[in-house]
Parts: sequence; C-alpha cells; structure tokens
Amino acid sequence: MADRAEAENATARARKAFHRARTGLRRSGVDYFRGDGSDWIALAGLLVTVPVIAALTIAMPVWCAPTALVIPIVAGGLLLRPASLLGLYAAAAAALIVESVVLGPYTAGSGTVTPGSVLVVAACGFFGLLIAQFRSRVGVPWRRGGTMLFDLRERIRVQSKLPKLPTGWHREMALRPAGGQSFSGDFTVAARTQGGRTLEVVLTDVSGKGMDAGSRALLLSGAFGGLLGSLPPHAFLPAANGYLLRQDWDEGFATSIHLVLDLETGDYELFSAGHLPALQLSAGSGRWQEKAAEGPLLGIYDGAEFDAVKGTLRPGDVLMMFTDGLVEAPGRDISDGIDRLTGEADRYVAGGFHGAAWHLIEAVAKDVNDDRALLLICREP
Repeated sequence: MADRAEAENATARARKAFHRARTGLRRSGVDYFRGDGSDWIALAGLLVTVPVIAALTIAMPVWCAPTALVIPIVAGGLLLRPASLLGLYAAAAAALIVESVVLGPYTAGSGTVTPGSVLVVAACGFFGLLIAQFRSRVGVPWRRGGTMLFDLRERIRVQSKLPKLPTGWHREMALRPAGGQSFSGDFTVAARTQGGRTLEVVLTDVSGKGMDAGSRALLLSGAFGGLLGSLPPHAFLPAANGYLLRQDWDEGFATSIHLVLDLETGDYELFSAGHLPALQLSAGSGRWQEKAAEGPLLGIYDGAEFDAVKGTLRPGDVLMMFTDGLVEAPGRDISDGIDRLTGEADRYVAGGFHGAAWHLIEAVAKDVNDDRALLLICREP
C-alpha cells in the first residue's frame, strides 16, 4: 500500500513538472512576441548586425551602401518591443555618424552618407516603430497575425456551414463579402434539432459591411450558434435580441430571419427581426410568393416580440432567403431588386437549383459594394 501511494505521488510530481516545462516552453515560444517573453535574443542579434553593416560600408562603400542599415531596422520593427527598438535605432544612428566621419565629405561615387540616406533610414525607422507599437497594442506576433485572421475567417465559414439534409432535400449557401474582403457582416448558423427531424437556420445581417462588421459578426455567430437548438424556436430571437442589447455597441443592430423546417412534413415557421421577406417558389403555379414575418430589428429595444409566418414546402418547392445586398441599390426600389432576383432564379426552375446560389449573386449583385448572402432550401420532386 505504501509503495502504491509513493508511486502515485511520484506520478503527480512528474505531471506537475511536465506541466511547468510545457508552460515555460509555451511562454518562451508562442508568447515570445506577445509581450510576455523577453526579446533580448532578437535585440542582441540585431545589434550585432549594425556594426557589421557599418564595417562593410566603410570597407566597401560601393557595394554596401549606408542605407543597408534599414535591414536591421525593418527586422526590429517586426521582432522587438518599442522600447527595445529605440535602442536599436540609437545604435543605427551611431553607425551612420561613424560612417560619415570615416568616409568623409560626399563625392560622386564615393558611397558616403548623404542627407538622402539619412532620410531613408529615418523613414524606415518611423514605420518600423509604428508596426512595433501596433503589435504591442494588439498582442499579435507578426509571424502569426495573418494566421489568426485566417483562423477567424475559417471559423465564420465553418459556423455558416449548413448541416447535411436527408434524401429529398437540397440546401446551399453562398456568401460574398463587400469589396472582395475576407470578412463579412452576413452570416448563417444552422442545426438539426429534435433528433434530426427539424432544420433550424438563422440568416443574419449585421450593421456595417466587410471588415468593419466582421468582428461583430464573429461574436454574434458564436453566440447565435450556442442559442440555436438550446431554446424553443419562438424564444430564439428574443434571446438574441437581449444578447445584442447587452453588448452596448455604438452600431449594434442587426436583421435576422429564423427558419424552423420539419424535414418530414415540409411544414415550416419563419421568424423575422426586421429582415427582408423570404421567397417561396410553388412548383404547382411556378410563381414566387413573399413570406414576410413581423418583428423589429435586433438590438433596438428590450421586450421585442416576433410573430411567425407559417408555410409548407411541397415536392418541387424552393425557399430562398437573402440579405439586402442582393436587392438594394441607390435609386432603386427593393421590390424592383426582388423582381430581378426572382427573374434570374426562374432560369433554374427547369434544371434544378444545384449550384444556383453562387450564380444568382453573380447575376444580380456581382459588383455591389455590400455584403451579400443567399440561402436556398429545396424539396426535390
């Protein structure tokens, strides 16, 4: 029994030691450029390059110009804290002074220090300091800043992915951010609930567009994804409205449409928070019908109520939901934009709507400087 207790204590000590070592490695690695670790190694390396460059400039002024000092200065802007960067700048300034004294007055082809060389080095130092201050304020290492943005974009994309539907149903989603950017204020969250029998989809348009709305869209998509399926359908938009009000954003409103579809019967409910109406194509008549539910914008006032509109998707029917970027344009009524969208959608009635979402955005809102999202739910004949 004593041996077993001793073995357990040894295992616990080993785990603690491993945890401390892993934490130390993480802090010295990932957190190195985030302000939690020392940058003395990078500073020392860059300080060594300054006299080396100065010596090469003095020895071979034709091949190594004084402006070569911008190399450690630019590297310092990417690697060092602002305080350390100032020390590097002092060393570079001292090197320029030594070069100007040793090489003497400027003559054509001499490669000595000129006022232009000083201005180039100073300008690079200024922009390097701006970069270092930005990294220090944001806390993002330069080598991983792009990775972080890519990860955020992928998280929005994954959260907007629609779940697989049973045989007899087709769904697709197309999203086009404003200005060709990677981030959008439009997003979708979806889930299969009630044992997979029900499909719940929420299409949201956050105020603003592109990267200006991307951060809020990321936060809301995560929150809405957590609410979806955790609450009864009629309680989702009130909860989303309360969440948005608690954020207290200056531009904190959004429109949203919530679809609750029974995949066995085709019956559905639509809840809307100031969003454009959905459009249903009836296979029997071949006509599009607006499905407009009542409800205010999200984030405007507390205690808002959202009334549902009901309908049924029969075999061959299509339900289309979209954001205002597809149908709004300066000097044009929204009804005209909706007519244009349905006119283009009629081209796919005979051949089916597979792949139609992306092509519809291309056809009606290719060069629009606004976020555009289009969602299609089709019940196959």
